[in-house]
Formats: sequence, C-alpha cells, structure tokens
Amino acid sequence: MSPSADLSSTLSGRTTRHQIALIGVTAIAVVSDAALLPFAPQVLGQRFGVESDLLVGTFLALSTLVVLLALPLWAKVEKRWGTLQLLLVTQTAACLLGLACAEVKSLTTFWWLAMAMFVAKASYLLVYPWLMRMASDEHQASIIGVLAVVVHIGGIVGALAGGLLLEAFSAADIFRLMAAGDALQVLVCVWLLRRGLASLSSTPVTATPASLPPRSRAMWRLGIMMLLFYFSITLPRPFLARYWMELSGQPSELLAGVVFAIPAMLAVLLLWRDHRFGNSGHAIVRPLLVGILGLLLEAHGDIAMLLIGRVLFGWALFRLTVRLEMRMFRLSHPDRYARDFSLLHLFQGGGALLAALGAGLVQQLLGPASPFLVAALGLLCCALLCPWLLGPRQAISFDPDASCDRTVTTDQLARN
Repeated sequence: MSPSADLSSTLSGRTTRHQIALIGVTAIAVVSDAALLPFAPQVLGQRFGVESDLLVGTFLALSTLVVLLALPLWAKVEKRWGTLQLLLVTQTAACLLGLACAEVKSLTTFWWLAMAMFVAKASYLLVYPWLMRMASDEHQASIIGVLAVVVHIGGIVGALAGGLLLEAFSAADIFRLMAAGDALQVLVCVWLLRRGLASLSSTPVTATPASLPPRSRAMWRLGIMMLLFYFSITLPRPFLARYWMELSGQPSELLAGVVFAIPAMLAVLLLWRDHRFGNSGHAIVRPLLVGILGLLLEAHGDIAMLLIGRVLFGWALFRLTVRLEMRMFRLSHPDRYARDFSLLHLFQGGGALLAALGAGLVQQLLGPASPFLVAALGLLCCALLCPWLLGPRQAISFDPDASCDRTVTTDQLARN
C-alpha cells in the first residue's frame, strides 16, 4: 500500500470526520500557544515593562511546569468524565482566563491568571493518545506524521499571527486570539458530542492493569532521551525572534515570526514528500548530527547562515520527533496509551522546563548566540548516549516494526 493510500485509509470510514475534527482541536490549540511563545519577551515588555531575560525565562518555565503537573490530573479526570466532556469544561475556563489576561494591568495578577489558563489548556494534550487508540497499528505512523505536521502548521500560523498582532495592534490582543481559539475548541467539542462521539470519548478498558505487562526499562530510557532532546530543541526558542531582529536589523515582528516558523514550513514539505515518495529511513543519530550542524550555523552570526541553519534544524526536528514518538507507542499498549503518554510528556516537558529556566540565564550570561551552542551540545549528548538509551541497532537504523509486538513476555520487556 502506498503512503498516500495509507494516510487516506487512516482517515476513512465512520470516524473520518471525527478524527479530522479532533486533529483540528489540536491545531487550534497549537496556534494559540504559538502566538505567544516566540514573542514572550516582547509581550511582557510591552504589557508590564519587564526587561529581565531571567524573568521571561521564569515565566515560560512555570507555564511548562503547570502543564506538566496538570496533565496527569486531567488524565485521571478523563477516565470518569470522558475526553470531550473534560475539554468542554477546561477550554471554556481557558477562554475566560485568556480574556482576563488581556485586560489586567498588574503583573502579579496577570501571572496567576496566565498560570491558571495554562493548567486549563493542558487538557487538550489528551486528544493525542485518544487518536492513537482509535487508529490501527499499521496506521499509527501516519497519524503521528499528520499530527506532527499539524503542530508545525499551527506553529507557522501562530507565529505569523502573533507577529502581526504585535506589529499592527497590541500585546494584549495575543491573549484575545488565544481565547478565541479556546472558544473554537469548545464549539468543536459540542459538535462532536452532538454527533454521538461521547460514547467513544471515555478511555476504553479492554485489559485490567494486572493483565498488562509492566512498563519496560526501555520506556524509561526513552524518557531520558526525550528529556535531553526536548531541552535542546526548546532552549533557543524564547529569544530566537529577538535574535533575528537584532542580527538582521529588521524590526518587523511578522518577519521574525516567518523565520521562527521555517522548521514548521519544512515539516509540511517533508510530510508531503514522504507520502508521495515514501520514507524508508529510521535512523536517529544521523538527524541528530544534522540538527547539531543547523544549530551551529544559527549561532554563526550571519543572516544567510542562520537561514540555512533553520532549514537543517527543521529537517532534523521533524525526523526525530516522528521517530521518537513512534517508538513510544510501539513500546506501549493501547490500554495504557494515556498513562504512558503522560509519563513521556513529563520527560518532554521536563526538558522544556529546564530549557525555559536556562534560556534566560544562558542568554544573560553568555550572549545572544549562546542558546544555540548549548542546544547543539545537548543534541551531541543525545547522539553519544543514543546507543545506550535506544540500543545500538535502533540508534543507527531504528525499525519501528521490530519493536511493535505487544504480545512479548514480561521477561522480554524487562530485558529491553
């Protein structure tokens, strides 16, 4: 079966519109988040006169931390309420909190409201494991690829929207855009509930916890890999737009948003290429090395080198994200997707949290190019540790089908 046919069959049949709508929920949430992330320094500066890079980094770190702490809680609530019912409540709350963030004048009040908003927003992440449960094993790679590109397209639209709002309107309008995104998610959830998806929105229980094999050591090692990887790819993000503006001499936030979104644009092209021509590669180390080169070029200090570096980094980012997440679902069990996804998201978010905490400090102490250099060092550590964390064969040429047999014994899993 061709890759394009595989994708079509993934989104075919009775659940086609439901799956597309759920992917749409993810896209809307990503656009909302991406409107703020590249421009956090400018938003806090315009709204509240914040000039400290360390304070900006602390804000981003705390926003990541509250999402990490909230997601396991929402995963437990989801088992009782169902995914759609939960999203209906939490995204309504996020909408109201976003509108409040746009109006308040006190930095302290804004800080607390923003953290509460991020707690409510975290629930949309449960859509991901739910979609994976709905997909058959042979279609999971396609779903992961589609979601990866949806996230990247959302990053493009969000970065452009955030830059446009800052350039033409005000920083407060970014939060109004986020609130509008939350309201749109609520409408999608209402539509899905009326279409009868409520019966599918609760976590299916086809196996008791006692009958499932214990979580393997391979899953924990993958978590360590995720932590280091997400630290490295997140570290340069908070100040990238400002770095570009200072380096190029172009004050346009919209243009800075375009540069920020280059990896996302490349991901869209790569997904189209893979579905048209196929992608037989599964290596981990090679894209890590390409990512290191991209980061070093971004730190070079030349505009052309920065743009080339963004392209190389975008290629590596897409390849690594899809391949690492594919491994996560192959090591898990459908009845444990939400729980294992929450665990891996803790590692991913932990890396992003450390990056947010360190970005402001690194920028302040070592200069504007230093986050790229530290991130490149982090990816180098990933490459060196890859044979131990993922296994020598998987690090060089990972075959996802070789590790997807969920009927293996407990002893076999433990040895992994």
